[in-house]
Amino acid sequence: MTQAPVDRRRLRGDESRRAVLAHAVDTATVDGLDGLTIGRLADASGHSKSGIATLFGSKEQLQLAVVAAAREVFIDRVVAPARARTPRGLVRVCALLADWLAYSRDRVFSGGCFFAATSVEFDARPGIVRDAIVTASGEWEDYLALSIEHAMAAGELPLLEDARQLTFEMVSFLEAANTRSLLYVSDEPYRRAEVALRARLSSLGADPALVASIGATTAA
Repeated sequence: MTQAPVDRRRLRGDESRRAVLAHAVDTATVDGLDGLTIGRLADASGHSKSGIATLFGSKEQLQLAVVAAAREVFIDRVVAPARARTPRGLVRVCALLADWLAYSRDRVFSGGCFFAATSVEFDARPGIVRDAIVTASGEWEDYLALSIEHAMAAGELPLLEDARQLTFEMVSFLEAANTRSLLYVSDEPYRRAEVALRARLSSLGADPALVASIGATTAA
């Protein structure tokens, strides 16, 4: 049985694409998706303009590729670790919240959360780029809501009636911490968000020992 020959040119193209995307995602959190241009990426990555154009085609295709790359990073830093180390229920909800705060606070991207930044940029601009942002953001909120529902089913949030309402509140706390931390160049908003998240879950009957894990590794 023979192996298929390795297409080294394609491998080099994939490596170049990944390298350019890593820079583009980070840049987009500061300068916006509209701030991405073939010329700027070429200068920053050391590739030619024609090389960048070959990798992505149009600017819109570049933006879509950047959203997809940011989604993968978010899953790798927030969703996958929480799923790997926790069972379903309140412990996973707390892990997701803690990992989101760490993803933003640790500046995985220079401009904080990619989706918090680009959602503001594209919220009133219909089109396929906004659709991609909405889809990725919706996947995160759906998963958080599902995790909250599992906690409800297990009796871990006995006073909660609406998982979607709590999801809205949790996401609001997280995104406010991200935005205010960037604006004031301070970690204090993260600590305040942790207090708010713990208090809200506790008010719904959550086990104090579990909700204490939110922020357990972020004390200043």
